Amino acid sequence: MASGDDDDPIIQEIDVYLARSLVEKLYLFQYPVRPASMSYDNAAHLAARIKPKQQKVELEVAMDTMSPNYCRSKGEQIALNVDGTSSEDPSVYSMKMMDKQTFSSIQATTNTSRFAAAVFHKGELHLTPLQGILQMRPSFSYLDKADTKHREREAANEAGDSSQDEAEEDVKQITVRFSRPESEQARQRRIQSYEFLQKKQAEEPWVHLHYHGIKDGRSEHERQYLYCQAMDATENTELVKTPRLVSAGIYPRALEHPIKPMGPSNVLSMAQLRTLPLGEQVRTLMKNVKVMPFANLMGLLASGTDSIAVLRCIQQVALLVQGNWVVKSDVLYPKNTCSSHSGVPAEVLCRGRDFVVNFKMFLEEVSSAQQGCIYLIKNAVKIFFPKLLNSVRSVCSRRVVFAAAPAHVSGDQRLKAARESARESHALMQRELDARRPKVSTNTGSSGESSTPVQVKQEPISDSEEPMDTNGSINGYPDPTSPLSDPHNGHGHGHAFTPELQEFVRSTFRKHYVLCLSEVKRLFNLHLASLPTGHSVYGHVTDRMLQDTILQSQCKQILVPFPPQSNATADEQKVFGLWESGETFDKHRQVLYEIFMKNYRVRRSVIQTRLTQELSDAATKTDVDRLLKECCTSLGGMWYLKGTVPS
Repeated sequence: MASGDDDDPIIQEIDVYLARSLVEKLYLFQYPVRPASMSYDNAAHLAARIKPKQQKVELEVAMDTMSPNYCRSKGEQIALNVDGTSSEDPSVYSMKMMDKQTFSSIQATTNTSRFAAAVFHKGELHLTPLQGILQMRPSFSYLDKADTKHREREAANEAGDSSQDEAEEDVKQITVRFSRPESEQARQRRIQSYEFLQKKQAEEPWVHLHYHGIKDGRSEHERQYLYCQAMDATENTELVKTPRLVSAGIYPRALEHPIKPMGPSNVLSMAQLRTLPLGEQVRTLMKNVKVMPFANLMGLLASGTDSIAVLRCIQQVALLVQGNWVVKSDVLYPKNTCSSHSGVPAEVLCRGRDFVVNFKMFLEEVSSAQQGCIYLIKNAVKIFFPKLLNSVRSVCSRRVVFAAAPAHVSGDQRLKAARESARESHALMQRELDARRPKVSTNTGSSGESSTPVQVKQEPISDSEEPMDTNGSINGYPDPTSPLSDPHNGHGHGHAFTPELQEFVRSTFRKHYVLCLSEVKRLFNLHLASLPTGHSVYGHVTDRMLQDTILQSQCKQILVPFPPQSNATADEQKVFGLWESGETFDKHRQVLYEIFMKNYRVRRSVIQTRLTQELSDAATKTDVDRLLKECCTSLGGMWYLKGTVPS
């Protein structure tokens, strides 16, 4: 210690005194919008006022209207907008120009216990605690007054115009309403609202002050109070402290019970959330969000959180469904509680929600394992949904809370039962399908048609085209007897244009007017799936057959110039439109198709102008609206043909 003292010797000792004459009266003003070299000390201060409770100060400072930087016309215009032309109302600017500026204060800090004003005089340091630190900024309240005056003038003009046409006032019915008694929770929300706080602040009256310049005699007199009046050390006991107390005052410890901001009871800030244990953080987040990917959950937690620990916690409160974590039902609906909306017990709500979640997981497994999952879905719905519906109906009809908890069937048990029932149903329907195939072959053989079941052949016409995806099935179900490829290379009996296929194409285009090839194929597959089992009137249908049938059905291909950066496939770029339907409106559609053969997207005005040029007065606004509704789609103010809009 001795060597340390020698290295850092004491150069000078200064006595420190605490002056208390100006306690609770001394404020520090800061002007952040002006540099220190451009102070307002020499400016004329016209008025000063303060609200002591809010520590809000306003100063009115005169402006130099004779300065070359002052725009006189602009100052007169502002004064005219604020005060108007009427002489009855009190004016803000008496000189008919903006000759003063108002400064309004903002608290720089709410805790000034560690700040003081110091004066060093004759080897003594005198400290005076600050009551507040205020930042003075220009106030633009005169603009609000100008807007208010403008609205008042407009309202007066409107009232004057309407009063000239009114003979006498009509008798109006008045409805009297009585407000409901305010609850304690609503009262607390109202007290904490911004509108209430603004109202309370406006209720405090202004205390007007007299301003004295920095060289004024009164200022010199008040400046003497910055020195300690009682120089006796016995009266300055505040500064006689041990080194530990001094360091504690300089570096105060955190409050044992920090003041938390008031807020709704069901809202938790992220700062408060991160003070909880990791398990509670995960539980709270999942309870509020319900469904969340694991990556999003890690983003909400603090950086550096161990993902393995988070995974262990989330498995206790959520289930993994299709890559997303879904909160468990018993977390959302605690035991022995009821719904605040319907009065349904939590156990019934848990059963219903568990059924939906487990049923979704069951569909995932079935759809990935078998192609005929539609039968399993129907069977599971027939088994479980009526039971669940009856259970909820019985609870809602009685409107009572169950005293004894009903027997709870877990989701795993329901899933196991559905799988067993689905296997039995699948085996039964497979036997029915096998028994029905000979009948179909006999019927088609007696009528002279080919005994081959319905099959849409996959035959791409080029390397860039996609074949129709029907997998050689009967009404959507795989046929093991159907050939995998056409032995005649697409030139057999099945490639003749059938009336049924032409009728399907005509009816489809009369309904949709414009379709791309991929959309036609999709609609055709849906049509095949809706046909009765064994229906084989279409034979083999290839992409080439479907396109030729479209062109033979009063339709034409519209060569839309897709942009080079378009991601549309070959089938999506083949656009067909109904060219002739026997209506007078065909001319409007043909003009529209010609426009889109040269443009990928156009504006409505272009279509309107072209129709007017081609059809003169025959194109009305109603016709344009109908044409755009039938054949086009709007995106970003531009119009596209249907099927060509980027998804």
